[in-house]
Amino acid sequence: MIGQLSNPWWVFVLLGVGAGILSGTLGIGAGIILVPTLVLVCSFGQKSAQGMSLAVMVPMALVGALRYWKNPQIEMNAVVIGLIICGAVAGTLAGTELAGRLPNHILGKVFAVVMVIAAVILFISSSGPKQPDVNNSLINQESVSSVEHGGIKNEPGT
Repeated sequence: MIGQLSNPWWVFVLLGVGAGILSGTLGIGAGIILVPTLVLVCSFGQKSAQGMSLAVMVPMALVGALRYWKNPQIEMNAVVIGLIICGAVAGTLAGTELAGRLPNHILGKVFAVVMVIAAVILFISSSGPKQPDVNNSLINQESVSSVEHGGIKNEPGT
């Protein structure tokens, strides 16, 4: 089985190490590295590369997420994670159906355009360090009061 690979086995291991380092360090999906490399260097088809990239992301993302979760300096909101997972599962079902219907050459071009757009947005938005406004975050609000307390004193003897 290893003898049937398009490249020596260690090329794929090194590719995985590189994708893992970038994914763990930058929080990016391994597909940014794996898909182009598998297509351009290892001669896999676009859909095969995307499928293998998705399969690799599962264990890699779990290990990375657990390491972040264990870091006391990093806030991981389980509710937000759960809601994103719900959307992501539905989106993945739709996306894999769409990918199955698109020709490889179109899918490759769409992938490239998405990568360029993401790169431009990240480049423009990373102009400097930003301080998050914790007080205005909807995630950090415990409750919302719809009643105004104006001029009423609830102290005894008033």
